[in-house]
Amino acid sequence: MSENEISKNPMRGLWALTNRELKKWYKEPFALFISIVQPIIWMGLFGKAMNIGAVFTNNPSIPPQVADMMMRATFGTSDYFSYMAVGMLSFVCLFTTMFSGMSIVWDRRLGFLNKVLSTPVARASIVLSKVLSATIRSLAQAGIVLVFAFALGLKTGPTFTPINILGVFAAIFLICVGLSSVFLLIGIRSTRWETQMAVMNLLNLPLMFSSNSLFPISTMPDWLQVVAKLNPLTYTSDAIRQLLVFEAEAAQLALDFTYLGAFAALSATIGIVLSWRYLSK
Repeated sequence: MSENEISKNPMRGLWALTNRELKKWYKEPFALFISIVQPIIWMGLFGKAMNIGAVFTNNPSIPPQVADMMMRATFGTSDYFSYMAVGMLSFVCLFTTMFSGMSIVWDRRLGFLNKVLSTPVARASIVLSKVLSATIRSLAQAGIVLVFAFALGLKTGPTFTPINILGVFAAIFLICVGLSSVFLLIGIRSTRWETQMAVMNLLNLPLMFSSNSLFPISTMPDWLQVVAKLNPLTYTSDAIRQLLVFEAEAAQLALDFTYLGAFAALSATIGIVLSWRYLSK
């Protein structure tokens, strides 16, 4: 196949690079195992040990009906584990997409990026392959974690139907596209993995705890509520809870997906534009 044929078919280069990233993933079963076990341990230990509902239900001075009302008023469900288990899906998305930026740093250090830049493969395909591989990994890992969440006792809401699972994966797809694009933007010019690791360590827990992944926004200080309402993980967790745990509200669900769609589109577009300008040997 000639170089002109390759350059006229960007999907060929995109698939080749994406397939390479995925091979690095599934040929390292131990790393895959750890990435899945970590959120499951959080669900099993943190979710079950921190039984917030028991604070109310085990209090003899609070009638069971009142305790149930208090939990629903605070968390939207009477079962905190179900609330928190959804947050673990956001946890999977965040920690998987973080390593998309690290991947491009290592490609630069090992010389692979120079080789790819010497071929007719479009620079946008280099970025999109990282985004797509991180998204596929996140979808697979989140699916496994969701199965374990149901096994551990996740309670679905009154409007849940099996078709809602498709909406859950749609929300995960959008947040992963957006987050992986952001972390690639951070690492696109970096030559030191220490810098990328420092950025990851700086951002991971603030992003997690400044969202509604573990606790409702209403329980946060006013200044943190402002941050949480800008955090895309907040809209991811809320969309998934609307589909799985809460009684779904069409208006809120539309807002969540609109925000996630705009975040994904904007981040990916900026990533492609910057790849044309700044991705170099």
